[in-house]
Amino acid sequence: MSRRWGPLAGLLTAHTVSLTGNMLTLIALPLYVLAETGSPAATGLAGAFATAPVVLGGAFGGVLVDRIGYRRASVLADLVSGVTVAAVPLLHATVGLPFPALLGLVFVSGLLDTPGQTARIALLPEAATAAGVPIERAIGWFEATERGSRLIGAPVAGLLVSVLGALPVLAVDAATFAVSALAVAVLVPASLRPSAAADAPSASYWRDLAAGLRFLAREPLLRAMVLLVLVTNLFDATKSNVLMPVVAARDLGGAAAFGLLVGAMGGGALVGSLVFSAVGHRLPRRATFVTAFAVAGAPPFWALAAAPPLPVIAAVCVVSGLAAGAINPLIGAVKLERVPATMRARVYGVIGAGAWAAMPVGALGAGLAADRFGTTATLVAVGAGYLLVVLIPLLGGPWRNLRRPAPAEQPRPTRSPAPAGTGAE
Repeated sequence: MSRRWGPLAGLLTAHTVSLTGNMLTLIALPLYVLAETGSPAATGLAGAFATAPVVLGGAFGGVLVDRIGYRRASVLADLVSGVTVAAVPLLHATVGLPFPALLGLVFVSGLLDTPGQTARIALLPEAATAAGVPIERAIGWFEATERGSRLIGAPVAGLLVSVLGALPVLAVDAATFAVSALAVAVLVPASLRPSAAADAPSASYWRDLAAGLRFLAREPLLRAMVLLVLVTNLFDATKSNVLMPVVAARDLGGAAAFGLLVGAMGGGALVGSLVFSAVGHRLPRRATFVTAFAVAGAPPFWALAAAPPLPVIAAVCVVSGLAAGAINPLIGAVKLERVPATMRARVYGVIGAGAWAAMPVGALGAGLAADRFGTTATLVAVGAGYLLVVLIPLLGGPWRNLRRPAPAEQPRPTRSPAPAGTGAE
């Protein structure tokens, strides 16, 4: 492999492997809790403990990523997360694993996962520059790795849980963290980083955190995006952490069906990401954003509520995923256009924390609502709320700025010193 392509290949490989491992936990954890307790409420509680550290890690970890370096942060985050995930099956096989202990390990294992992902995203513009790849294309590839991980990881996880049980699948997830850390350590050189600038980290952690918050407060479009995605992620958490696994276990055949549905959505999203990376620069941003969210959001909820045969639900998930594939690349392009290079981890961490803040509430609330009102009523209501929320950008306001900047306004990725022998252009 050409050394100029090494950093980009390393980031894409690490992201793919790490997120594929996350899919294993996404499938295995709720099914394990549901099998052990028989309670949607307990399943929702476990989902809340799995998503809460995503919020905390994003809010407070981004500053640490900026301070210790993107490459080092990615490797350390993967190693620590791998150890904590491995502790779950290890304790179960030795001294036992009470439910509170499981919740604690799930919480700790997710605490550094988000900073690790943030570090890889923050390195992407420099890796793309070294490889001579347009940033829009690199973003599309990066998002496609996430969608591909769902396509591969979810069905495989469903099959493995059916054959081996949930806890051995978590052990496989621990191994994926080690592979991800190795890919970054070997392929991404320490010299790949944004050049020093006025926005470089200061001597104070809290000052750096405040700088990220102030930057977001001054950006109306980014604030509006965070608020909208906060609500849609709340709705998505109800589906992925509680409602879909409950329906799959009750009506569709269990783990294999759950994995198939998540994989179907991931496969559609993979294609959507690749298509957007090829043609997205020609599409009107606001119309694309609203259309993609409208198709991606409500239909899977209503399909699960209507309870048609599994292939019909899977087809709806494919179409939903196809539309969803355009959302994250579009948001990612807007962030890269507006956030200074040396503040990426700080600001991305704050954005991520804001966008994910309601996910634990969504998981816990879905479990309680399913116990109280039933899964069908909950699915219909959440789907309706989803559709109403994603139409908000049509009202205007800061969403009018969701447009592609003129060439003179577009920021250029910061060029970092090329590794020796890379031949970076």
